[in-house]
Amino acid sequence: MSDRIVVDPITRIEGHLRIEAEMDGNKIKSAYSSGTMVRGIEVIMQGRDPRDAWAFAQRICGVCTLVHGLASIRSVENALDYKVPKNADLIRNLMNGAQYIHDHVMHFYHLHALDWVDVVSALSADPKATSELAQSLSNYPKSSPGYFADMKKKLKGFVEAGQLGIFAKAYWGHPAYKLPPEANLMAVSHYLEALSWQRDVARLHTIFGGKNPHPNFVVGGVPCAIDLNSDSAINMKKLSQVQDIIKQMMTFVDQVYVPDTLAIASFYKDWGSRGEGLGNFLTYGDFPSNGMDDPSGFMIPSGAILNRDLSTIHDVDMNAADEIKEYVSHSWYDYEGGKNAGLHPYDGETKLNYTGPKPPYKHLDVDQSYSWLKSPRWKGHAMEVGPLARVLMLYASGHEQTKELVGMTLNKLDVPVEALFSTLGRTAARTLETKIIADAMQGWYNDLITNIKVGDTKTFNEVLWEPSSWPKQAQGVGFMEAPRGGLAHWIVIEDEIIKNYQAVVPSTWNAGPRDDKGQPGAYEAALADNHVLHDPKQPLEVLRTIHSFDPCLACAVHLTDPDGNELIKVKVQ
Repeated sequence: MSDRIVVDPITRIEGHLRIEAEMDGNKIKSAYSSGTMVRGIEVIMQGRDPRDAWAFAQRICGVCTLVHGLASIRSVENALDYKVPKNADLIRNLMNGAQYIHDHVMHFYHLHALDWVDVVSALSADPKATSELAQSLSNYPKSSPGYFADMKKKLKGFVEAGQLGIFAKAYWGHPAYKLPPEANLMAVSHYLEALSWQRDVARLHTIFGGKNPHPNFVVGGVPCAIDLNSDSAINMKKLSQVQDIIKQMMTFVDQVYVPDTLAIASFYKDWGSRGEGLGNFLTYGDFPSNGMDDPSGFMIPSGAILNRDLSTIHDVDMNAADEIKEYVSHSWYDYEGGKNAGLHPYDGETKLNYTGPKPPYKHLDVDQSYSWLKSPRWKGHAMEVGPLARVLMLYASGHEQTKELVGMTLNKLDVPVEALFSTLGRTAARTLETKIIADAMQGWYNDLITNIKVGDTKTFNEVLWEPSSWPKQAQGVGFMEAPRGGLAHWIVIEDEIIKNYQAVVPSTWNAGPRDDKGQPGAYEAALADNHVLHDPKQPLEVLRTIHSFDPCLACAVHLTDPDGNELIKVKVQ
């Protein structure tokens, strides 16, 4: 049997993830992805009022709070054929767009960049040369020699005090790092700059949703009233603050995030030929202009791409029983129909059955069950979701801005279009879609202002609010494109309460284990795609590809009972 390396836990992610890689010399032969916390948010949903579901669903994750709330209320609205006002869709688009930009910038600088940026190397950088480099990339005002000298001094203080803090316990000096010291200093400086920036942009959620994280939602619209003459409603002062935040977002994306991505990527072009794996991509579609019932008005289209074939976009039906199914053949769950059965989420089951090794253990038994994540499949295909899937879908559907940005990126990096299907392409796609959505936010804001000017201030629809008007039985799906990929909540309502609730989240699609046919998930397939480790004891290459997906395992692994009590505790010795 080949040697196997273990990375547990994978750090700089949300949640708990274990990766085991079977090696052939220094090359990864096959990989196994294991979510190591229990999943089961669906259990506490049963028996509750559907109108309250969003508040519980938001607690699935401390990072993805908004998106689970939005998917949840959309599921109820879909089940009850509940329409929302135009202004509500625009405000939801603005809130989701702000989530994208905040999330992607934070991911790049604070979770993923350190896979490419050698922080300690920045100590040998020349601040003047760093300034010249930064000014050659953009006209961002914080690019003076003095600025970078101050940042270098701050970093030096961390190191000399022996308190690297957030930069501790990394693989500094690893031979896979290629950036010159000046590029490292520029990136570290922008890392620190982004920490301050993110505090300001998060305010958009508090303006429309009252707080962040866990902003408020309501089935039928949004809970914020528009009244230009009221201090307690959305007035011109608050709308002006929203405009300022959008401009602040666009400035940082245009002058810092996009240039930094291109500059760093230019040193790692070889990563344009590794880390793809599946070649199958899925989007649900989002950012409606005519409501969720009209997919033709989605900014991000719905569809599936198979085997890299961008000439054919396959339709996706969220309700079809034979399209989206979850499998548990290698998961610590059971189905009534057996371990090899596949269930559509309307019929989904959450029945725990841990059969794995007791800690401490050396390796997972990957021939049996080895993860708390299920294995979603679309028409039997393992699919990748997320920024790369969305950019490919926009590109394939002829979206002009996407085609222009992709062309610009490929030209600047001097790489072929095939480089899109890679770890490098996945990372670049996240940056490009941030630019696309930042620009779109200005359009949604302008539309909201136009509606207000003509007297349309409605943000909530009261029709069907009382359960006595609901049908005895109803089911629906609330879907969206969350920053990490396609997210959907399926709900079954009976006698005014939730009978069944299933959430299939982006990291379940990407991080799930093998299915009954032995098909790997997206993480597993990507790691088996052309990865050679310089040092198996410092598996930086594994982190690069896993982080390119922006894992959020917390969204995929939760459980309490209806009273909020813990049902299982996993002790690691």
